[in-house]
Amino acid sequence: MKRINIVLYCPEIPQNTGNISRTCAVTGARLHIIKPIGFEISDRTLKRAGLDYWDKLSVTYYESYEDFISKNKGAVMYYFSAKGKNLYTDILYPDDVYLVFGRESVGLPPELIAANEDKTLKLPMLPAVRCLNISNTVAVAVYEVLRQDNFDGLVL
Repeated sequence: MKRINIVLYCPEIPQNTGNISRTCAVTGARLHIIKPIGFEISDRTLKRAGLDYWDKLSVTYYESYEDFISKNKGAVMYYFSAKGKNLYTDILYPDDVYLVFGRESVGLPPELIAANEDKTLKLPMLPAVRCLNISNTVAVAVYEVLRQDNFDGLVL
């Protein structure tokens, strides 16, 4: 079974983080949260969206992006952005992969995208629509990695 790591860069909306935590819980993905966070983890809205799964998760918090990088040296990372260079389906994901997602309001920092341009991924969308909700994007990405591994370890 592939080891999937979901990285949230400074999440702002508790409901999205709750939904993402639920996706992680049902797929076995590990959740990494980079501070600052725009809400308290104990928020009632986060609980409604998925905190009841929190005990089923592997969650790691980081004080900054630099802290995250220093504790995950050598990790293979892909960065999701509406400005991504590659389609998320064009990648053959390795056995241990980190999928990085930005803030709901502004996405990933432009300098982070520029420094990792060849590893930026996007989902196809109509041009008139701004972007897909982050929790939906995470779910699509996780299930693509799992699909490539024939959903190994999951109940079919």
